Amino acid sequence: MQQKVREFPFTRRDFDYLRKVSNERTGIVVGDDKFDMFYSRLSRRVRRLGLRSFAEYCDLIRNETRDDEVLELVNAITTNLTAFFRENHHFDYLAATVLPELMRRNAATRRIRIWSAGCSTGEEPYSLAITLRENLPQGWDGRILATDIDTSVLERAAAAVYPVERVKGIPMTRLKRWFLRGRNTRSGMVRPKPEIRRLVRFEQLNLMQPWSLEEPMDVIFCRNVIIYFDKETKRRLVDRYADSLHPHGYLFIGHSESLFKLTDRFQLIGNTVYRRQE
Repeated sequence: MQQKVREFPFTRRDFDYLRKVSNERTGIVVGDDKFDMFYSRLSRRVRRLGLRSFAEYCDLIRNETRDDEVLELVNAITTNLTAFFRENHHFDYLAATVLPELMRRNAATRRIRIWSAGCSTGEEPYSLAITLRENLPQGWDGRILATDIDTSVLERAAAAVYPVERVKGIPMTRLKRWFLRGRNTRSGMVRPKPEIRRLVRFEQLNLMQPWSLEEPMDVIFCRNVIIYFDKETKRRLVDRYADSLHPHGYLFIGHSESLFKLTDRFQLIGNTVYRRQE
């Protein structure tokens, strides 16, 4: 079989080392089928650093005293697929069922806290912010913590400037109410209005490292994240999510994910929607 001609030598040994580093840092299990993906995404780093091979790149990571290049590695190989109101049934369920329940439960404090874990370029937390603004009465304090391991996508999320194509699925009435259209040099771009952006706070967070929140959450969105982890890592992460929620708080996961046989701390109450047990 003819081998691919590559700009930089990339061996199975290089791949095994890099995916081991990635797994130790992120918990993501990388299969053998990701060999070409690793080369494609990391060859840019090898080129930018002026290296001659992936073996040299592995040596650089192995010998660095800080984690600067490990962070670049994680940023390069982390998949960031998202969209405004992706899996829209979750936002409908949040508006129709979860928020009314939270308003009854939190009537004394008039506060609601949501965590978007794995927020990518910001479409999910801004969709959550829009849902809060459309459904919370005046005087309620609703806030969203948005975190991701990838610092580059967090910068884009905080900037909150998107090509107009990214919002084509949003109804025009909602689009006009909550988004600004760019002009001149930003023609063809949109941005959530300030009253939406103010509800979201972005922070870098690695779910595999020690972390604690300033306050318990009412709702956690962690969608299409645990699918990349092995069963034991999933179990530990879900347990920590339970610890981070108020009693009877809600956890939303991705359409291809399940907590079946992972935990008894959550009860399935909707389509990939769970509620923490007492």
